[in-house]
Amino acid sequence: MNDRNSRALKKILSPSILAADHAALADGLKIVQDNALEWIHLDIMDGNFVPNISFGPGVVKALRSRDDKLFFDTHLMLARPDKYIEKFAESGADLITVHVEPDYPITETLCRIRELGKKAGISLNPDTPAEALLPYLDIVDLVLVMSVFPGFGGQKFIADVLPKIEKLAQWRTERGGNWRIEVDGGVDSTTAPLCLAAGADTLVAGTAFFKAPDKPAFIRLCQGE
Repeated sequence: MNDRNSRALKKILSPSILAADHAALADGLKIVQDNALEWIHLDIMDGNFVPNISFGPGVVKALRSRDDKLFFDTHLMLARPDKYIEKFAESGADLITVHVEPDYPITETLCRIRELGKKAGISLNPDTPAEALLPYLDIVDLVLVMSVFPGFGGQKFIADVLPKIEKLAQWRTERGGNWRIEVDGGVDSTTAPLCLAAGADTLVAGTAFFKAPDKPAFIRLCQGE
């Protein structure tokens, strides 16, 4: 994560395990492994900040026991993520992303994530302006732009976020930043190239990945090949 712009950054596809068979998440993990991918996206929902509940650190720990090499890209959609940072760090998360919208000590939480030896990310919803992230850009490794309202998979991509991605990429260049720009929500074979063209370098895909008839081709597309 030391490159200075999106052109130099390796493009990464981070499949969302939330779109795999919930009765066999380990099988979803194996599909990611079999396709030689490096990242997997773990959506953690509390039924408070978002209108759905997914799973907690116990499931993350169980998945980690099945794989010690995949990069666990852990997205906390929680009203009080600061109360759970240690548990997710202990469970095997490699990167912990928190949202900018809830009321909690954001700077302290991001710093604590790094103190625990993990990468720190900050996320914003489609209707939150990019400017809300300005106080945190110098202390994060990744910025996650939600291109749907979080809570449920399979939603349609909100194209209005593309200028936001462009703005974040511009700021990264102007500030000499090294944060990744990740996009999550409605990423498929049509929208992935739009996100990459706007400046994103990390794409989260759930339904589009797990249901892709030609996964290698979809992976190449998301990696800008």
